[in-house]
Amino acid sequence: MPIIIPTLNFAPLIPILVIMMTALVVIILDMFVEDKAVLGYVSLVGLIATILPCLVLLNQTIVPTFQTMLIGDGYALVLDLIFIVTATLSVLVALSYLESRQMQSGEYYALLLFATSGMMLMGAATDLIIVFLGLEIMSISLYIMAAFNRRQLSSGEAGLKYFVLGAFASAFLLYGVALIYGATGSTNLQAIGTWFKSNPSNQHDSMALVGLSLLLIGFAFKIAAVPFQWWTPDVYHGAPTSVTAFMSVGAKAAGFAALVRLLIISFGTVSDWRLVIAFLAVITMTGGNLVALAQKDVKRMLAYSSIAHAGYILVGVVPGTPEGVKGILFYLMSYAFMNIGAFAVIATLEQRDQIGSAIGDYVGLSARKPFLALMMLFFMFSLTGIPPFIGFWGKWYVFWAAVKGGASWLAVIGMINSVISAFYYLGVVVQMYMRSPTSNEVNQTELAPLSVPIAITIAIAGLVTLLLGLWPTPLVNLTALGIFG
Repeated sequence: MPIIIPTLNFAPLIPILVIMMTALVVIILDMFVEDKAVLGYVSLVGLIATILPCLVLLNQTIVPTFQTMLIGDGYALVLDLIFIVTATLSVLVALSYLESRQMQSGEYYALLLFATSGMMLMGAATDLIIVFLGLEIMSISLYIMAAFNRRQLSSGEAGLKYFVLGAFASAFLLYGVALIYGATGSTNLQAIGTWFKSNPSNQHDSMALVGLSLLLIGFAFKIAAVPFQWWTPDVYHGAPTSVTAFMSVGAKAAGFAALVRLLIISFGTVSDWRLVIAFLAVITMTGGNLVALAQKDVKRMLAYSSIAHAGYILVGVVPGTPEGVKGILFYLMSYAFMNIGAFAVIATLEQRDQIGSAIGDYVGLSARKPFLALMMLFFMFSLTGIPPFIGFWGKWYVFWAAVKGGASWLAVIGMINSVISAFYYLGVVVQMYMRSPTSNEVNQTELAPLSVPIAITIAIAGLVTLLLGLWPTPLVNLTALGIFG
């Protein structure tokens, strides 16, 4: 009997393979290179080189590959660009942050690259097994990165807490996959969707719906949705700030990448999940914002605000329409710049050991570091959703998708929550520009000059936040290529 070897199309895997090969090169060079910062620049070269195949593949014919388990469609490729931007900015932050803490090491950059490859795999996956594989590649790397500062107890605690709770979330997700396979006979997203369409009674199959519920619990943990967000503040606050910047955007984007494709392709005809997602969006937005109001530490405040932003993005998931997908992609890309930019400012101030991340430490920053204060103002305004910054358009598109999808009430709740968020975001601006420091509040020692990598990070993030807010058309056109279904 002849052995039939299926034809494999490696094109959709090219961006992922480039990232993985770069990680392997970093691991090998780590044995020979004494200055570990060089490995950060090697990582940057690999990440920037990945942009070209992504752009080339955007114009190619979309063909599922690996037994229809992967696809290099526009959705996956736009997500790849989001992950590349996130990783690139995070490496630039790490170059300065790790150097100031004597933590430079090759394994840090290798782990970051492996985590990025896992995120990209989740975006391209059209099978639940591949989704889980990508999730674990990403998660295991992030567990180690969260605990990377071995000299700091809170970092080890963050890594351990993330690992334990992450293992529970993975178990929920895997059990959900098993139940869905038991009900539908497949783990392929398209095949699951076909099964639901084939018979109206299948849409009420108890095993499949329980499986979906378990999957939603697993994904809710990864995107930090209420009530599965309890790990977020402690992990974000305890992890090295360069790691927090990376995971706050990358892990969230990866979770949404898989969740959106799963719900629209596999469960598009099942209406029950829309009400559940809408409920999650409301309690996530409201819970994250209300708790953030009480925070006196900027890093912890951004951790709770990231929970609220997960709620805003869930608003775009509810309608399950092309407009919603476009809004989600736009939001994730804009969030990458403004959130990593804000964490880059925090990392800069923390690394000098002269001021920390307490909100009182930002008093009078405009007089001591005008550039940092101005960029932080950009990021705070953008995260609030104030025009003409890019964050305004991110919220506009997800709220508009909800309105067109018949969920206007959800958009109204989202706008109310945006107003609530202004109180704590603008509170940082007030501290920087409208209060004068006293000797009891902040050390008046002149801050050391910015290092080049982190200055570039903050400048790029700030300029993009402003310029794409004034002219969002290029990003709108890019995210339009990511619409599927």
